[in-house]
Amino acid sequence: MQAHLLVCFLAYVLWKTLAQSRPVGTGLGDEPRKVFDEIAQIRLVDAILPTRQGIEIRKRCITQPTEHQAILLDKLKLHLPRQLSMHEMQ
Repeated sequence: MQAHLLVCFLAYVLWKTLAQSRPVGTGLGDEPRKVFDEIAQIRLVDAILPTRQGIEIRKRCITQPTEHQAILLDKLKLHLPRQLSMHEMQ
């Protein structure tokens, strides 16, 4: 029960902190839900290429953020990785 309350409290603090940061210039106002919805549209994609030998070549990629998402990420000082290493893929 205490762990649940702690998680709820931390989520509330994060929510309020994000609301106060008000990423100006993103067109999202100060509503955290809009920020989360915009960031949630950035996807992780697995490209799987089969070979004639029956081996699959996998490449994990992050979708290119839209101009609006890039501005938002910049204002929040968040950076997407350019490439995921094999360790991160597991």
